[in-house]
Amino acid sequence: MDYKDLLHKIMRLLSNPGKFWEETAGRLERNVQMGFVYPLIGLCGLSEFVGTFIRYDGSAGELFQWALTRCCAVAVALFGGFFLAAYLLEKVGGKWLDCHSPKENVQTFVGYSMVVIFVLDAVCSFYSIVILQWILQLYTILIVFEGARRFMKVPDNRLSAYTVTASLIILLSPALIEYVFNELTVILN
Repeated sequence: MDYKDLLHKIMRLLSNPGKFWEETAGRLERNVQMGFVYPLIGLCGLSEFVGTFIRYDGSAGELFQWALTRCCAVAVALFGGFFLAAYLLEKVGGKWLDCHSPKENVQTFVGYSMVVIFVLDAVCSFYSIVILQWILQLYTILIVFEGARRFMKVPDNRLSAYTVTASLIILLSPALIEYVFNELTVILN
């Protein structure tokens, strides 16, 4: 795994998403999960684990269990959210929006479009800035718009609907899975 390349991709996606998507459309991305999504999920899980030790106010006996639970919640939410978003976007894009794309392209699109979620989860593990986190996630809409236009080649008459739908799916899928995971954790404890 080339972490320098991973950091470079993150910086290019956040600073100039249009140019990044244009470059990505010009070459075939193989297995974006192994080179981008999985390392960032691991980083977010590790950040949450370490951040829990920094932010936790309870007794020391519960600290390790709580840190592992939070780490698992973030990892499961991002992992499941990635696949749920890719599946839903493939189905919704194909049936309702008439934008058919190969499964690999949809997964590449979703994986790179989740970059804001990955970065915010890693940073907010140490500093809880909930309102700012929700505001900054709106940047995902720009990344999705540029990706839909330049990478997915969505026609102009469907671009707005595709952007809104894809943004909502990408933003809400990890949040939904984390909510379900947390509720199940409470019930099963």
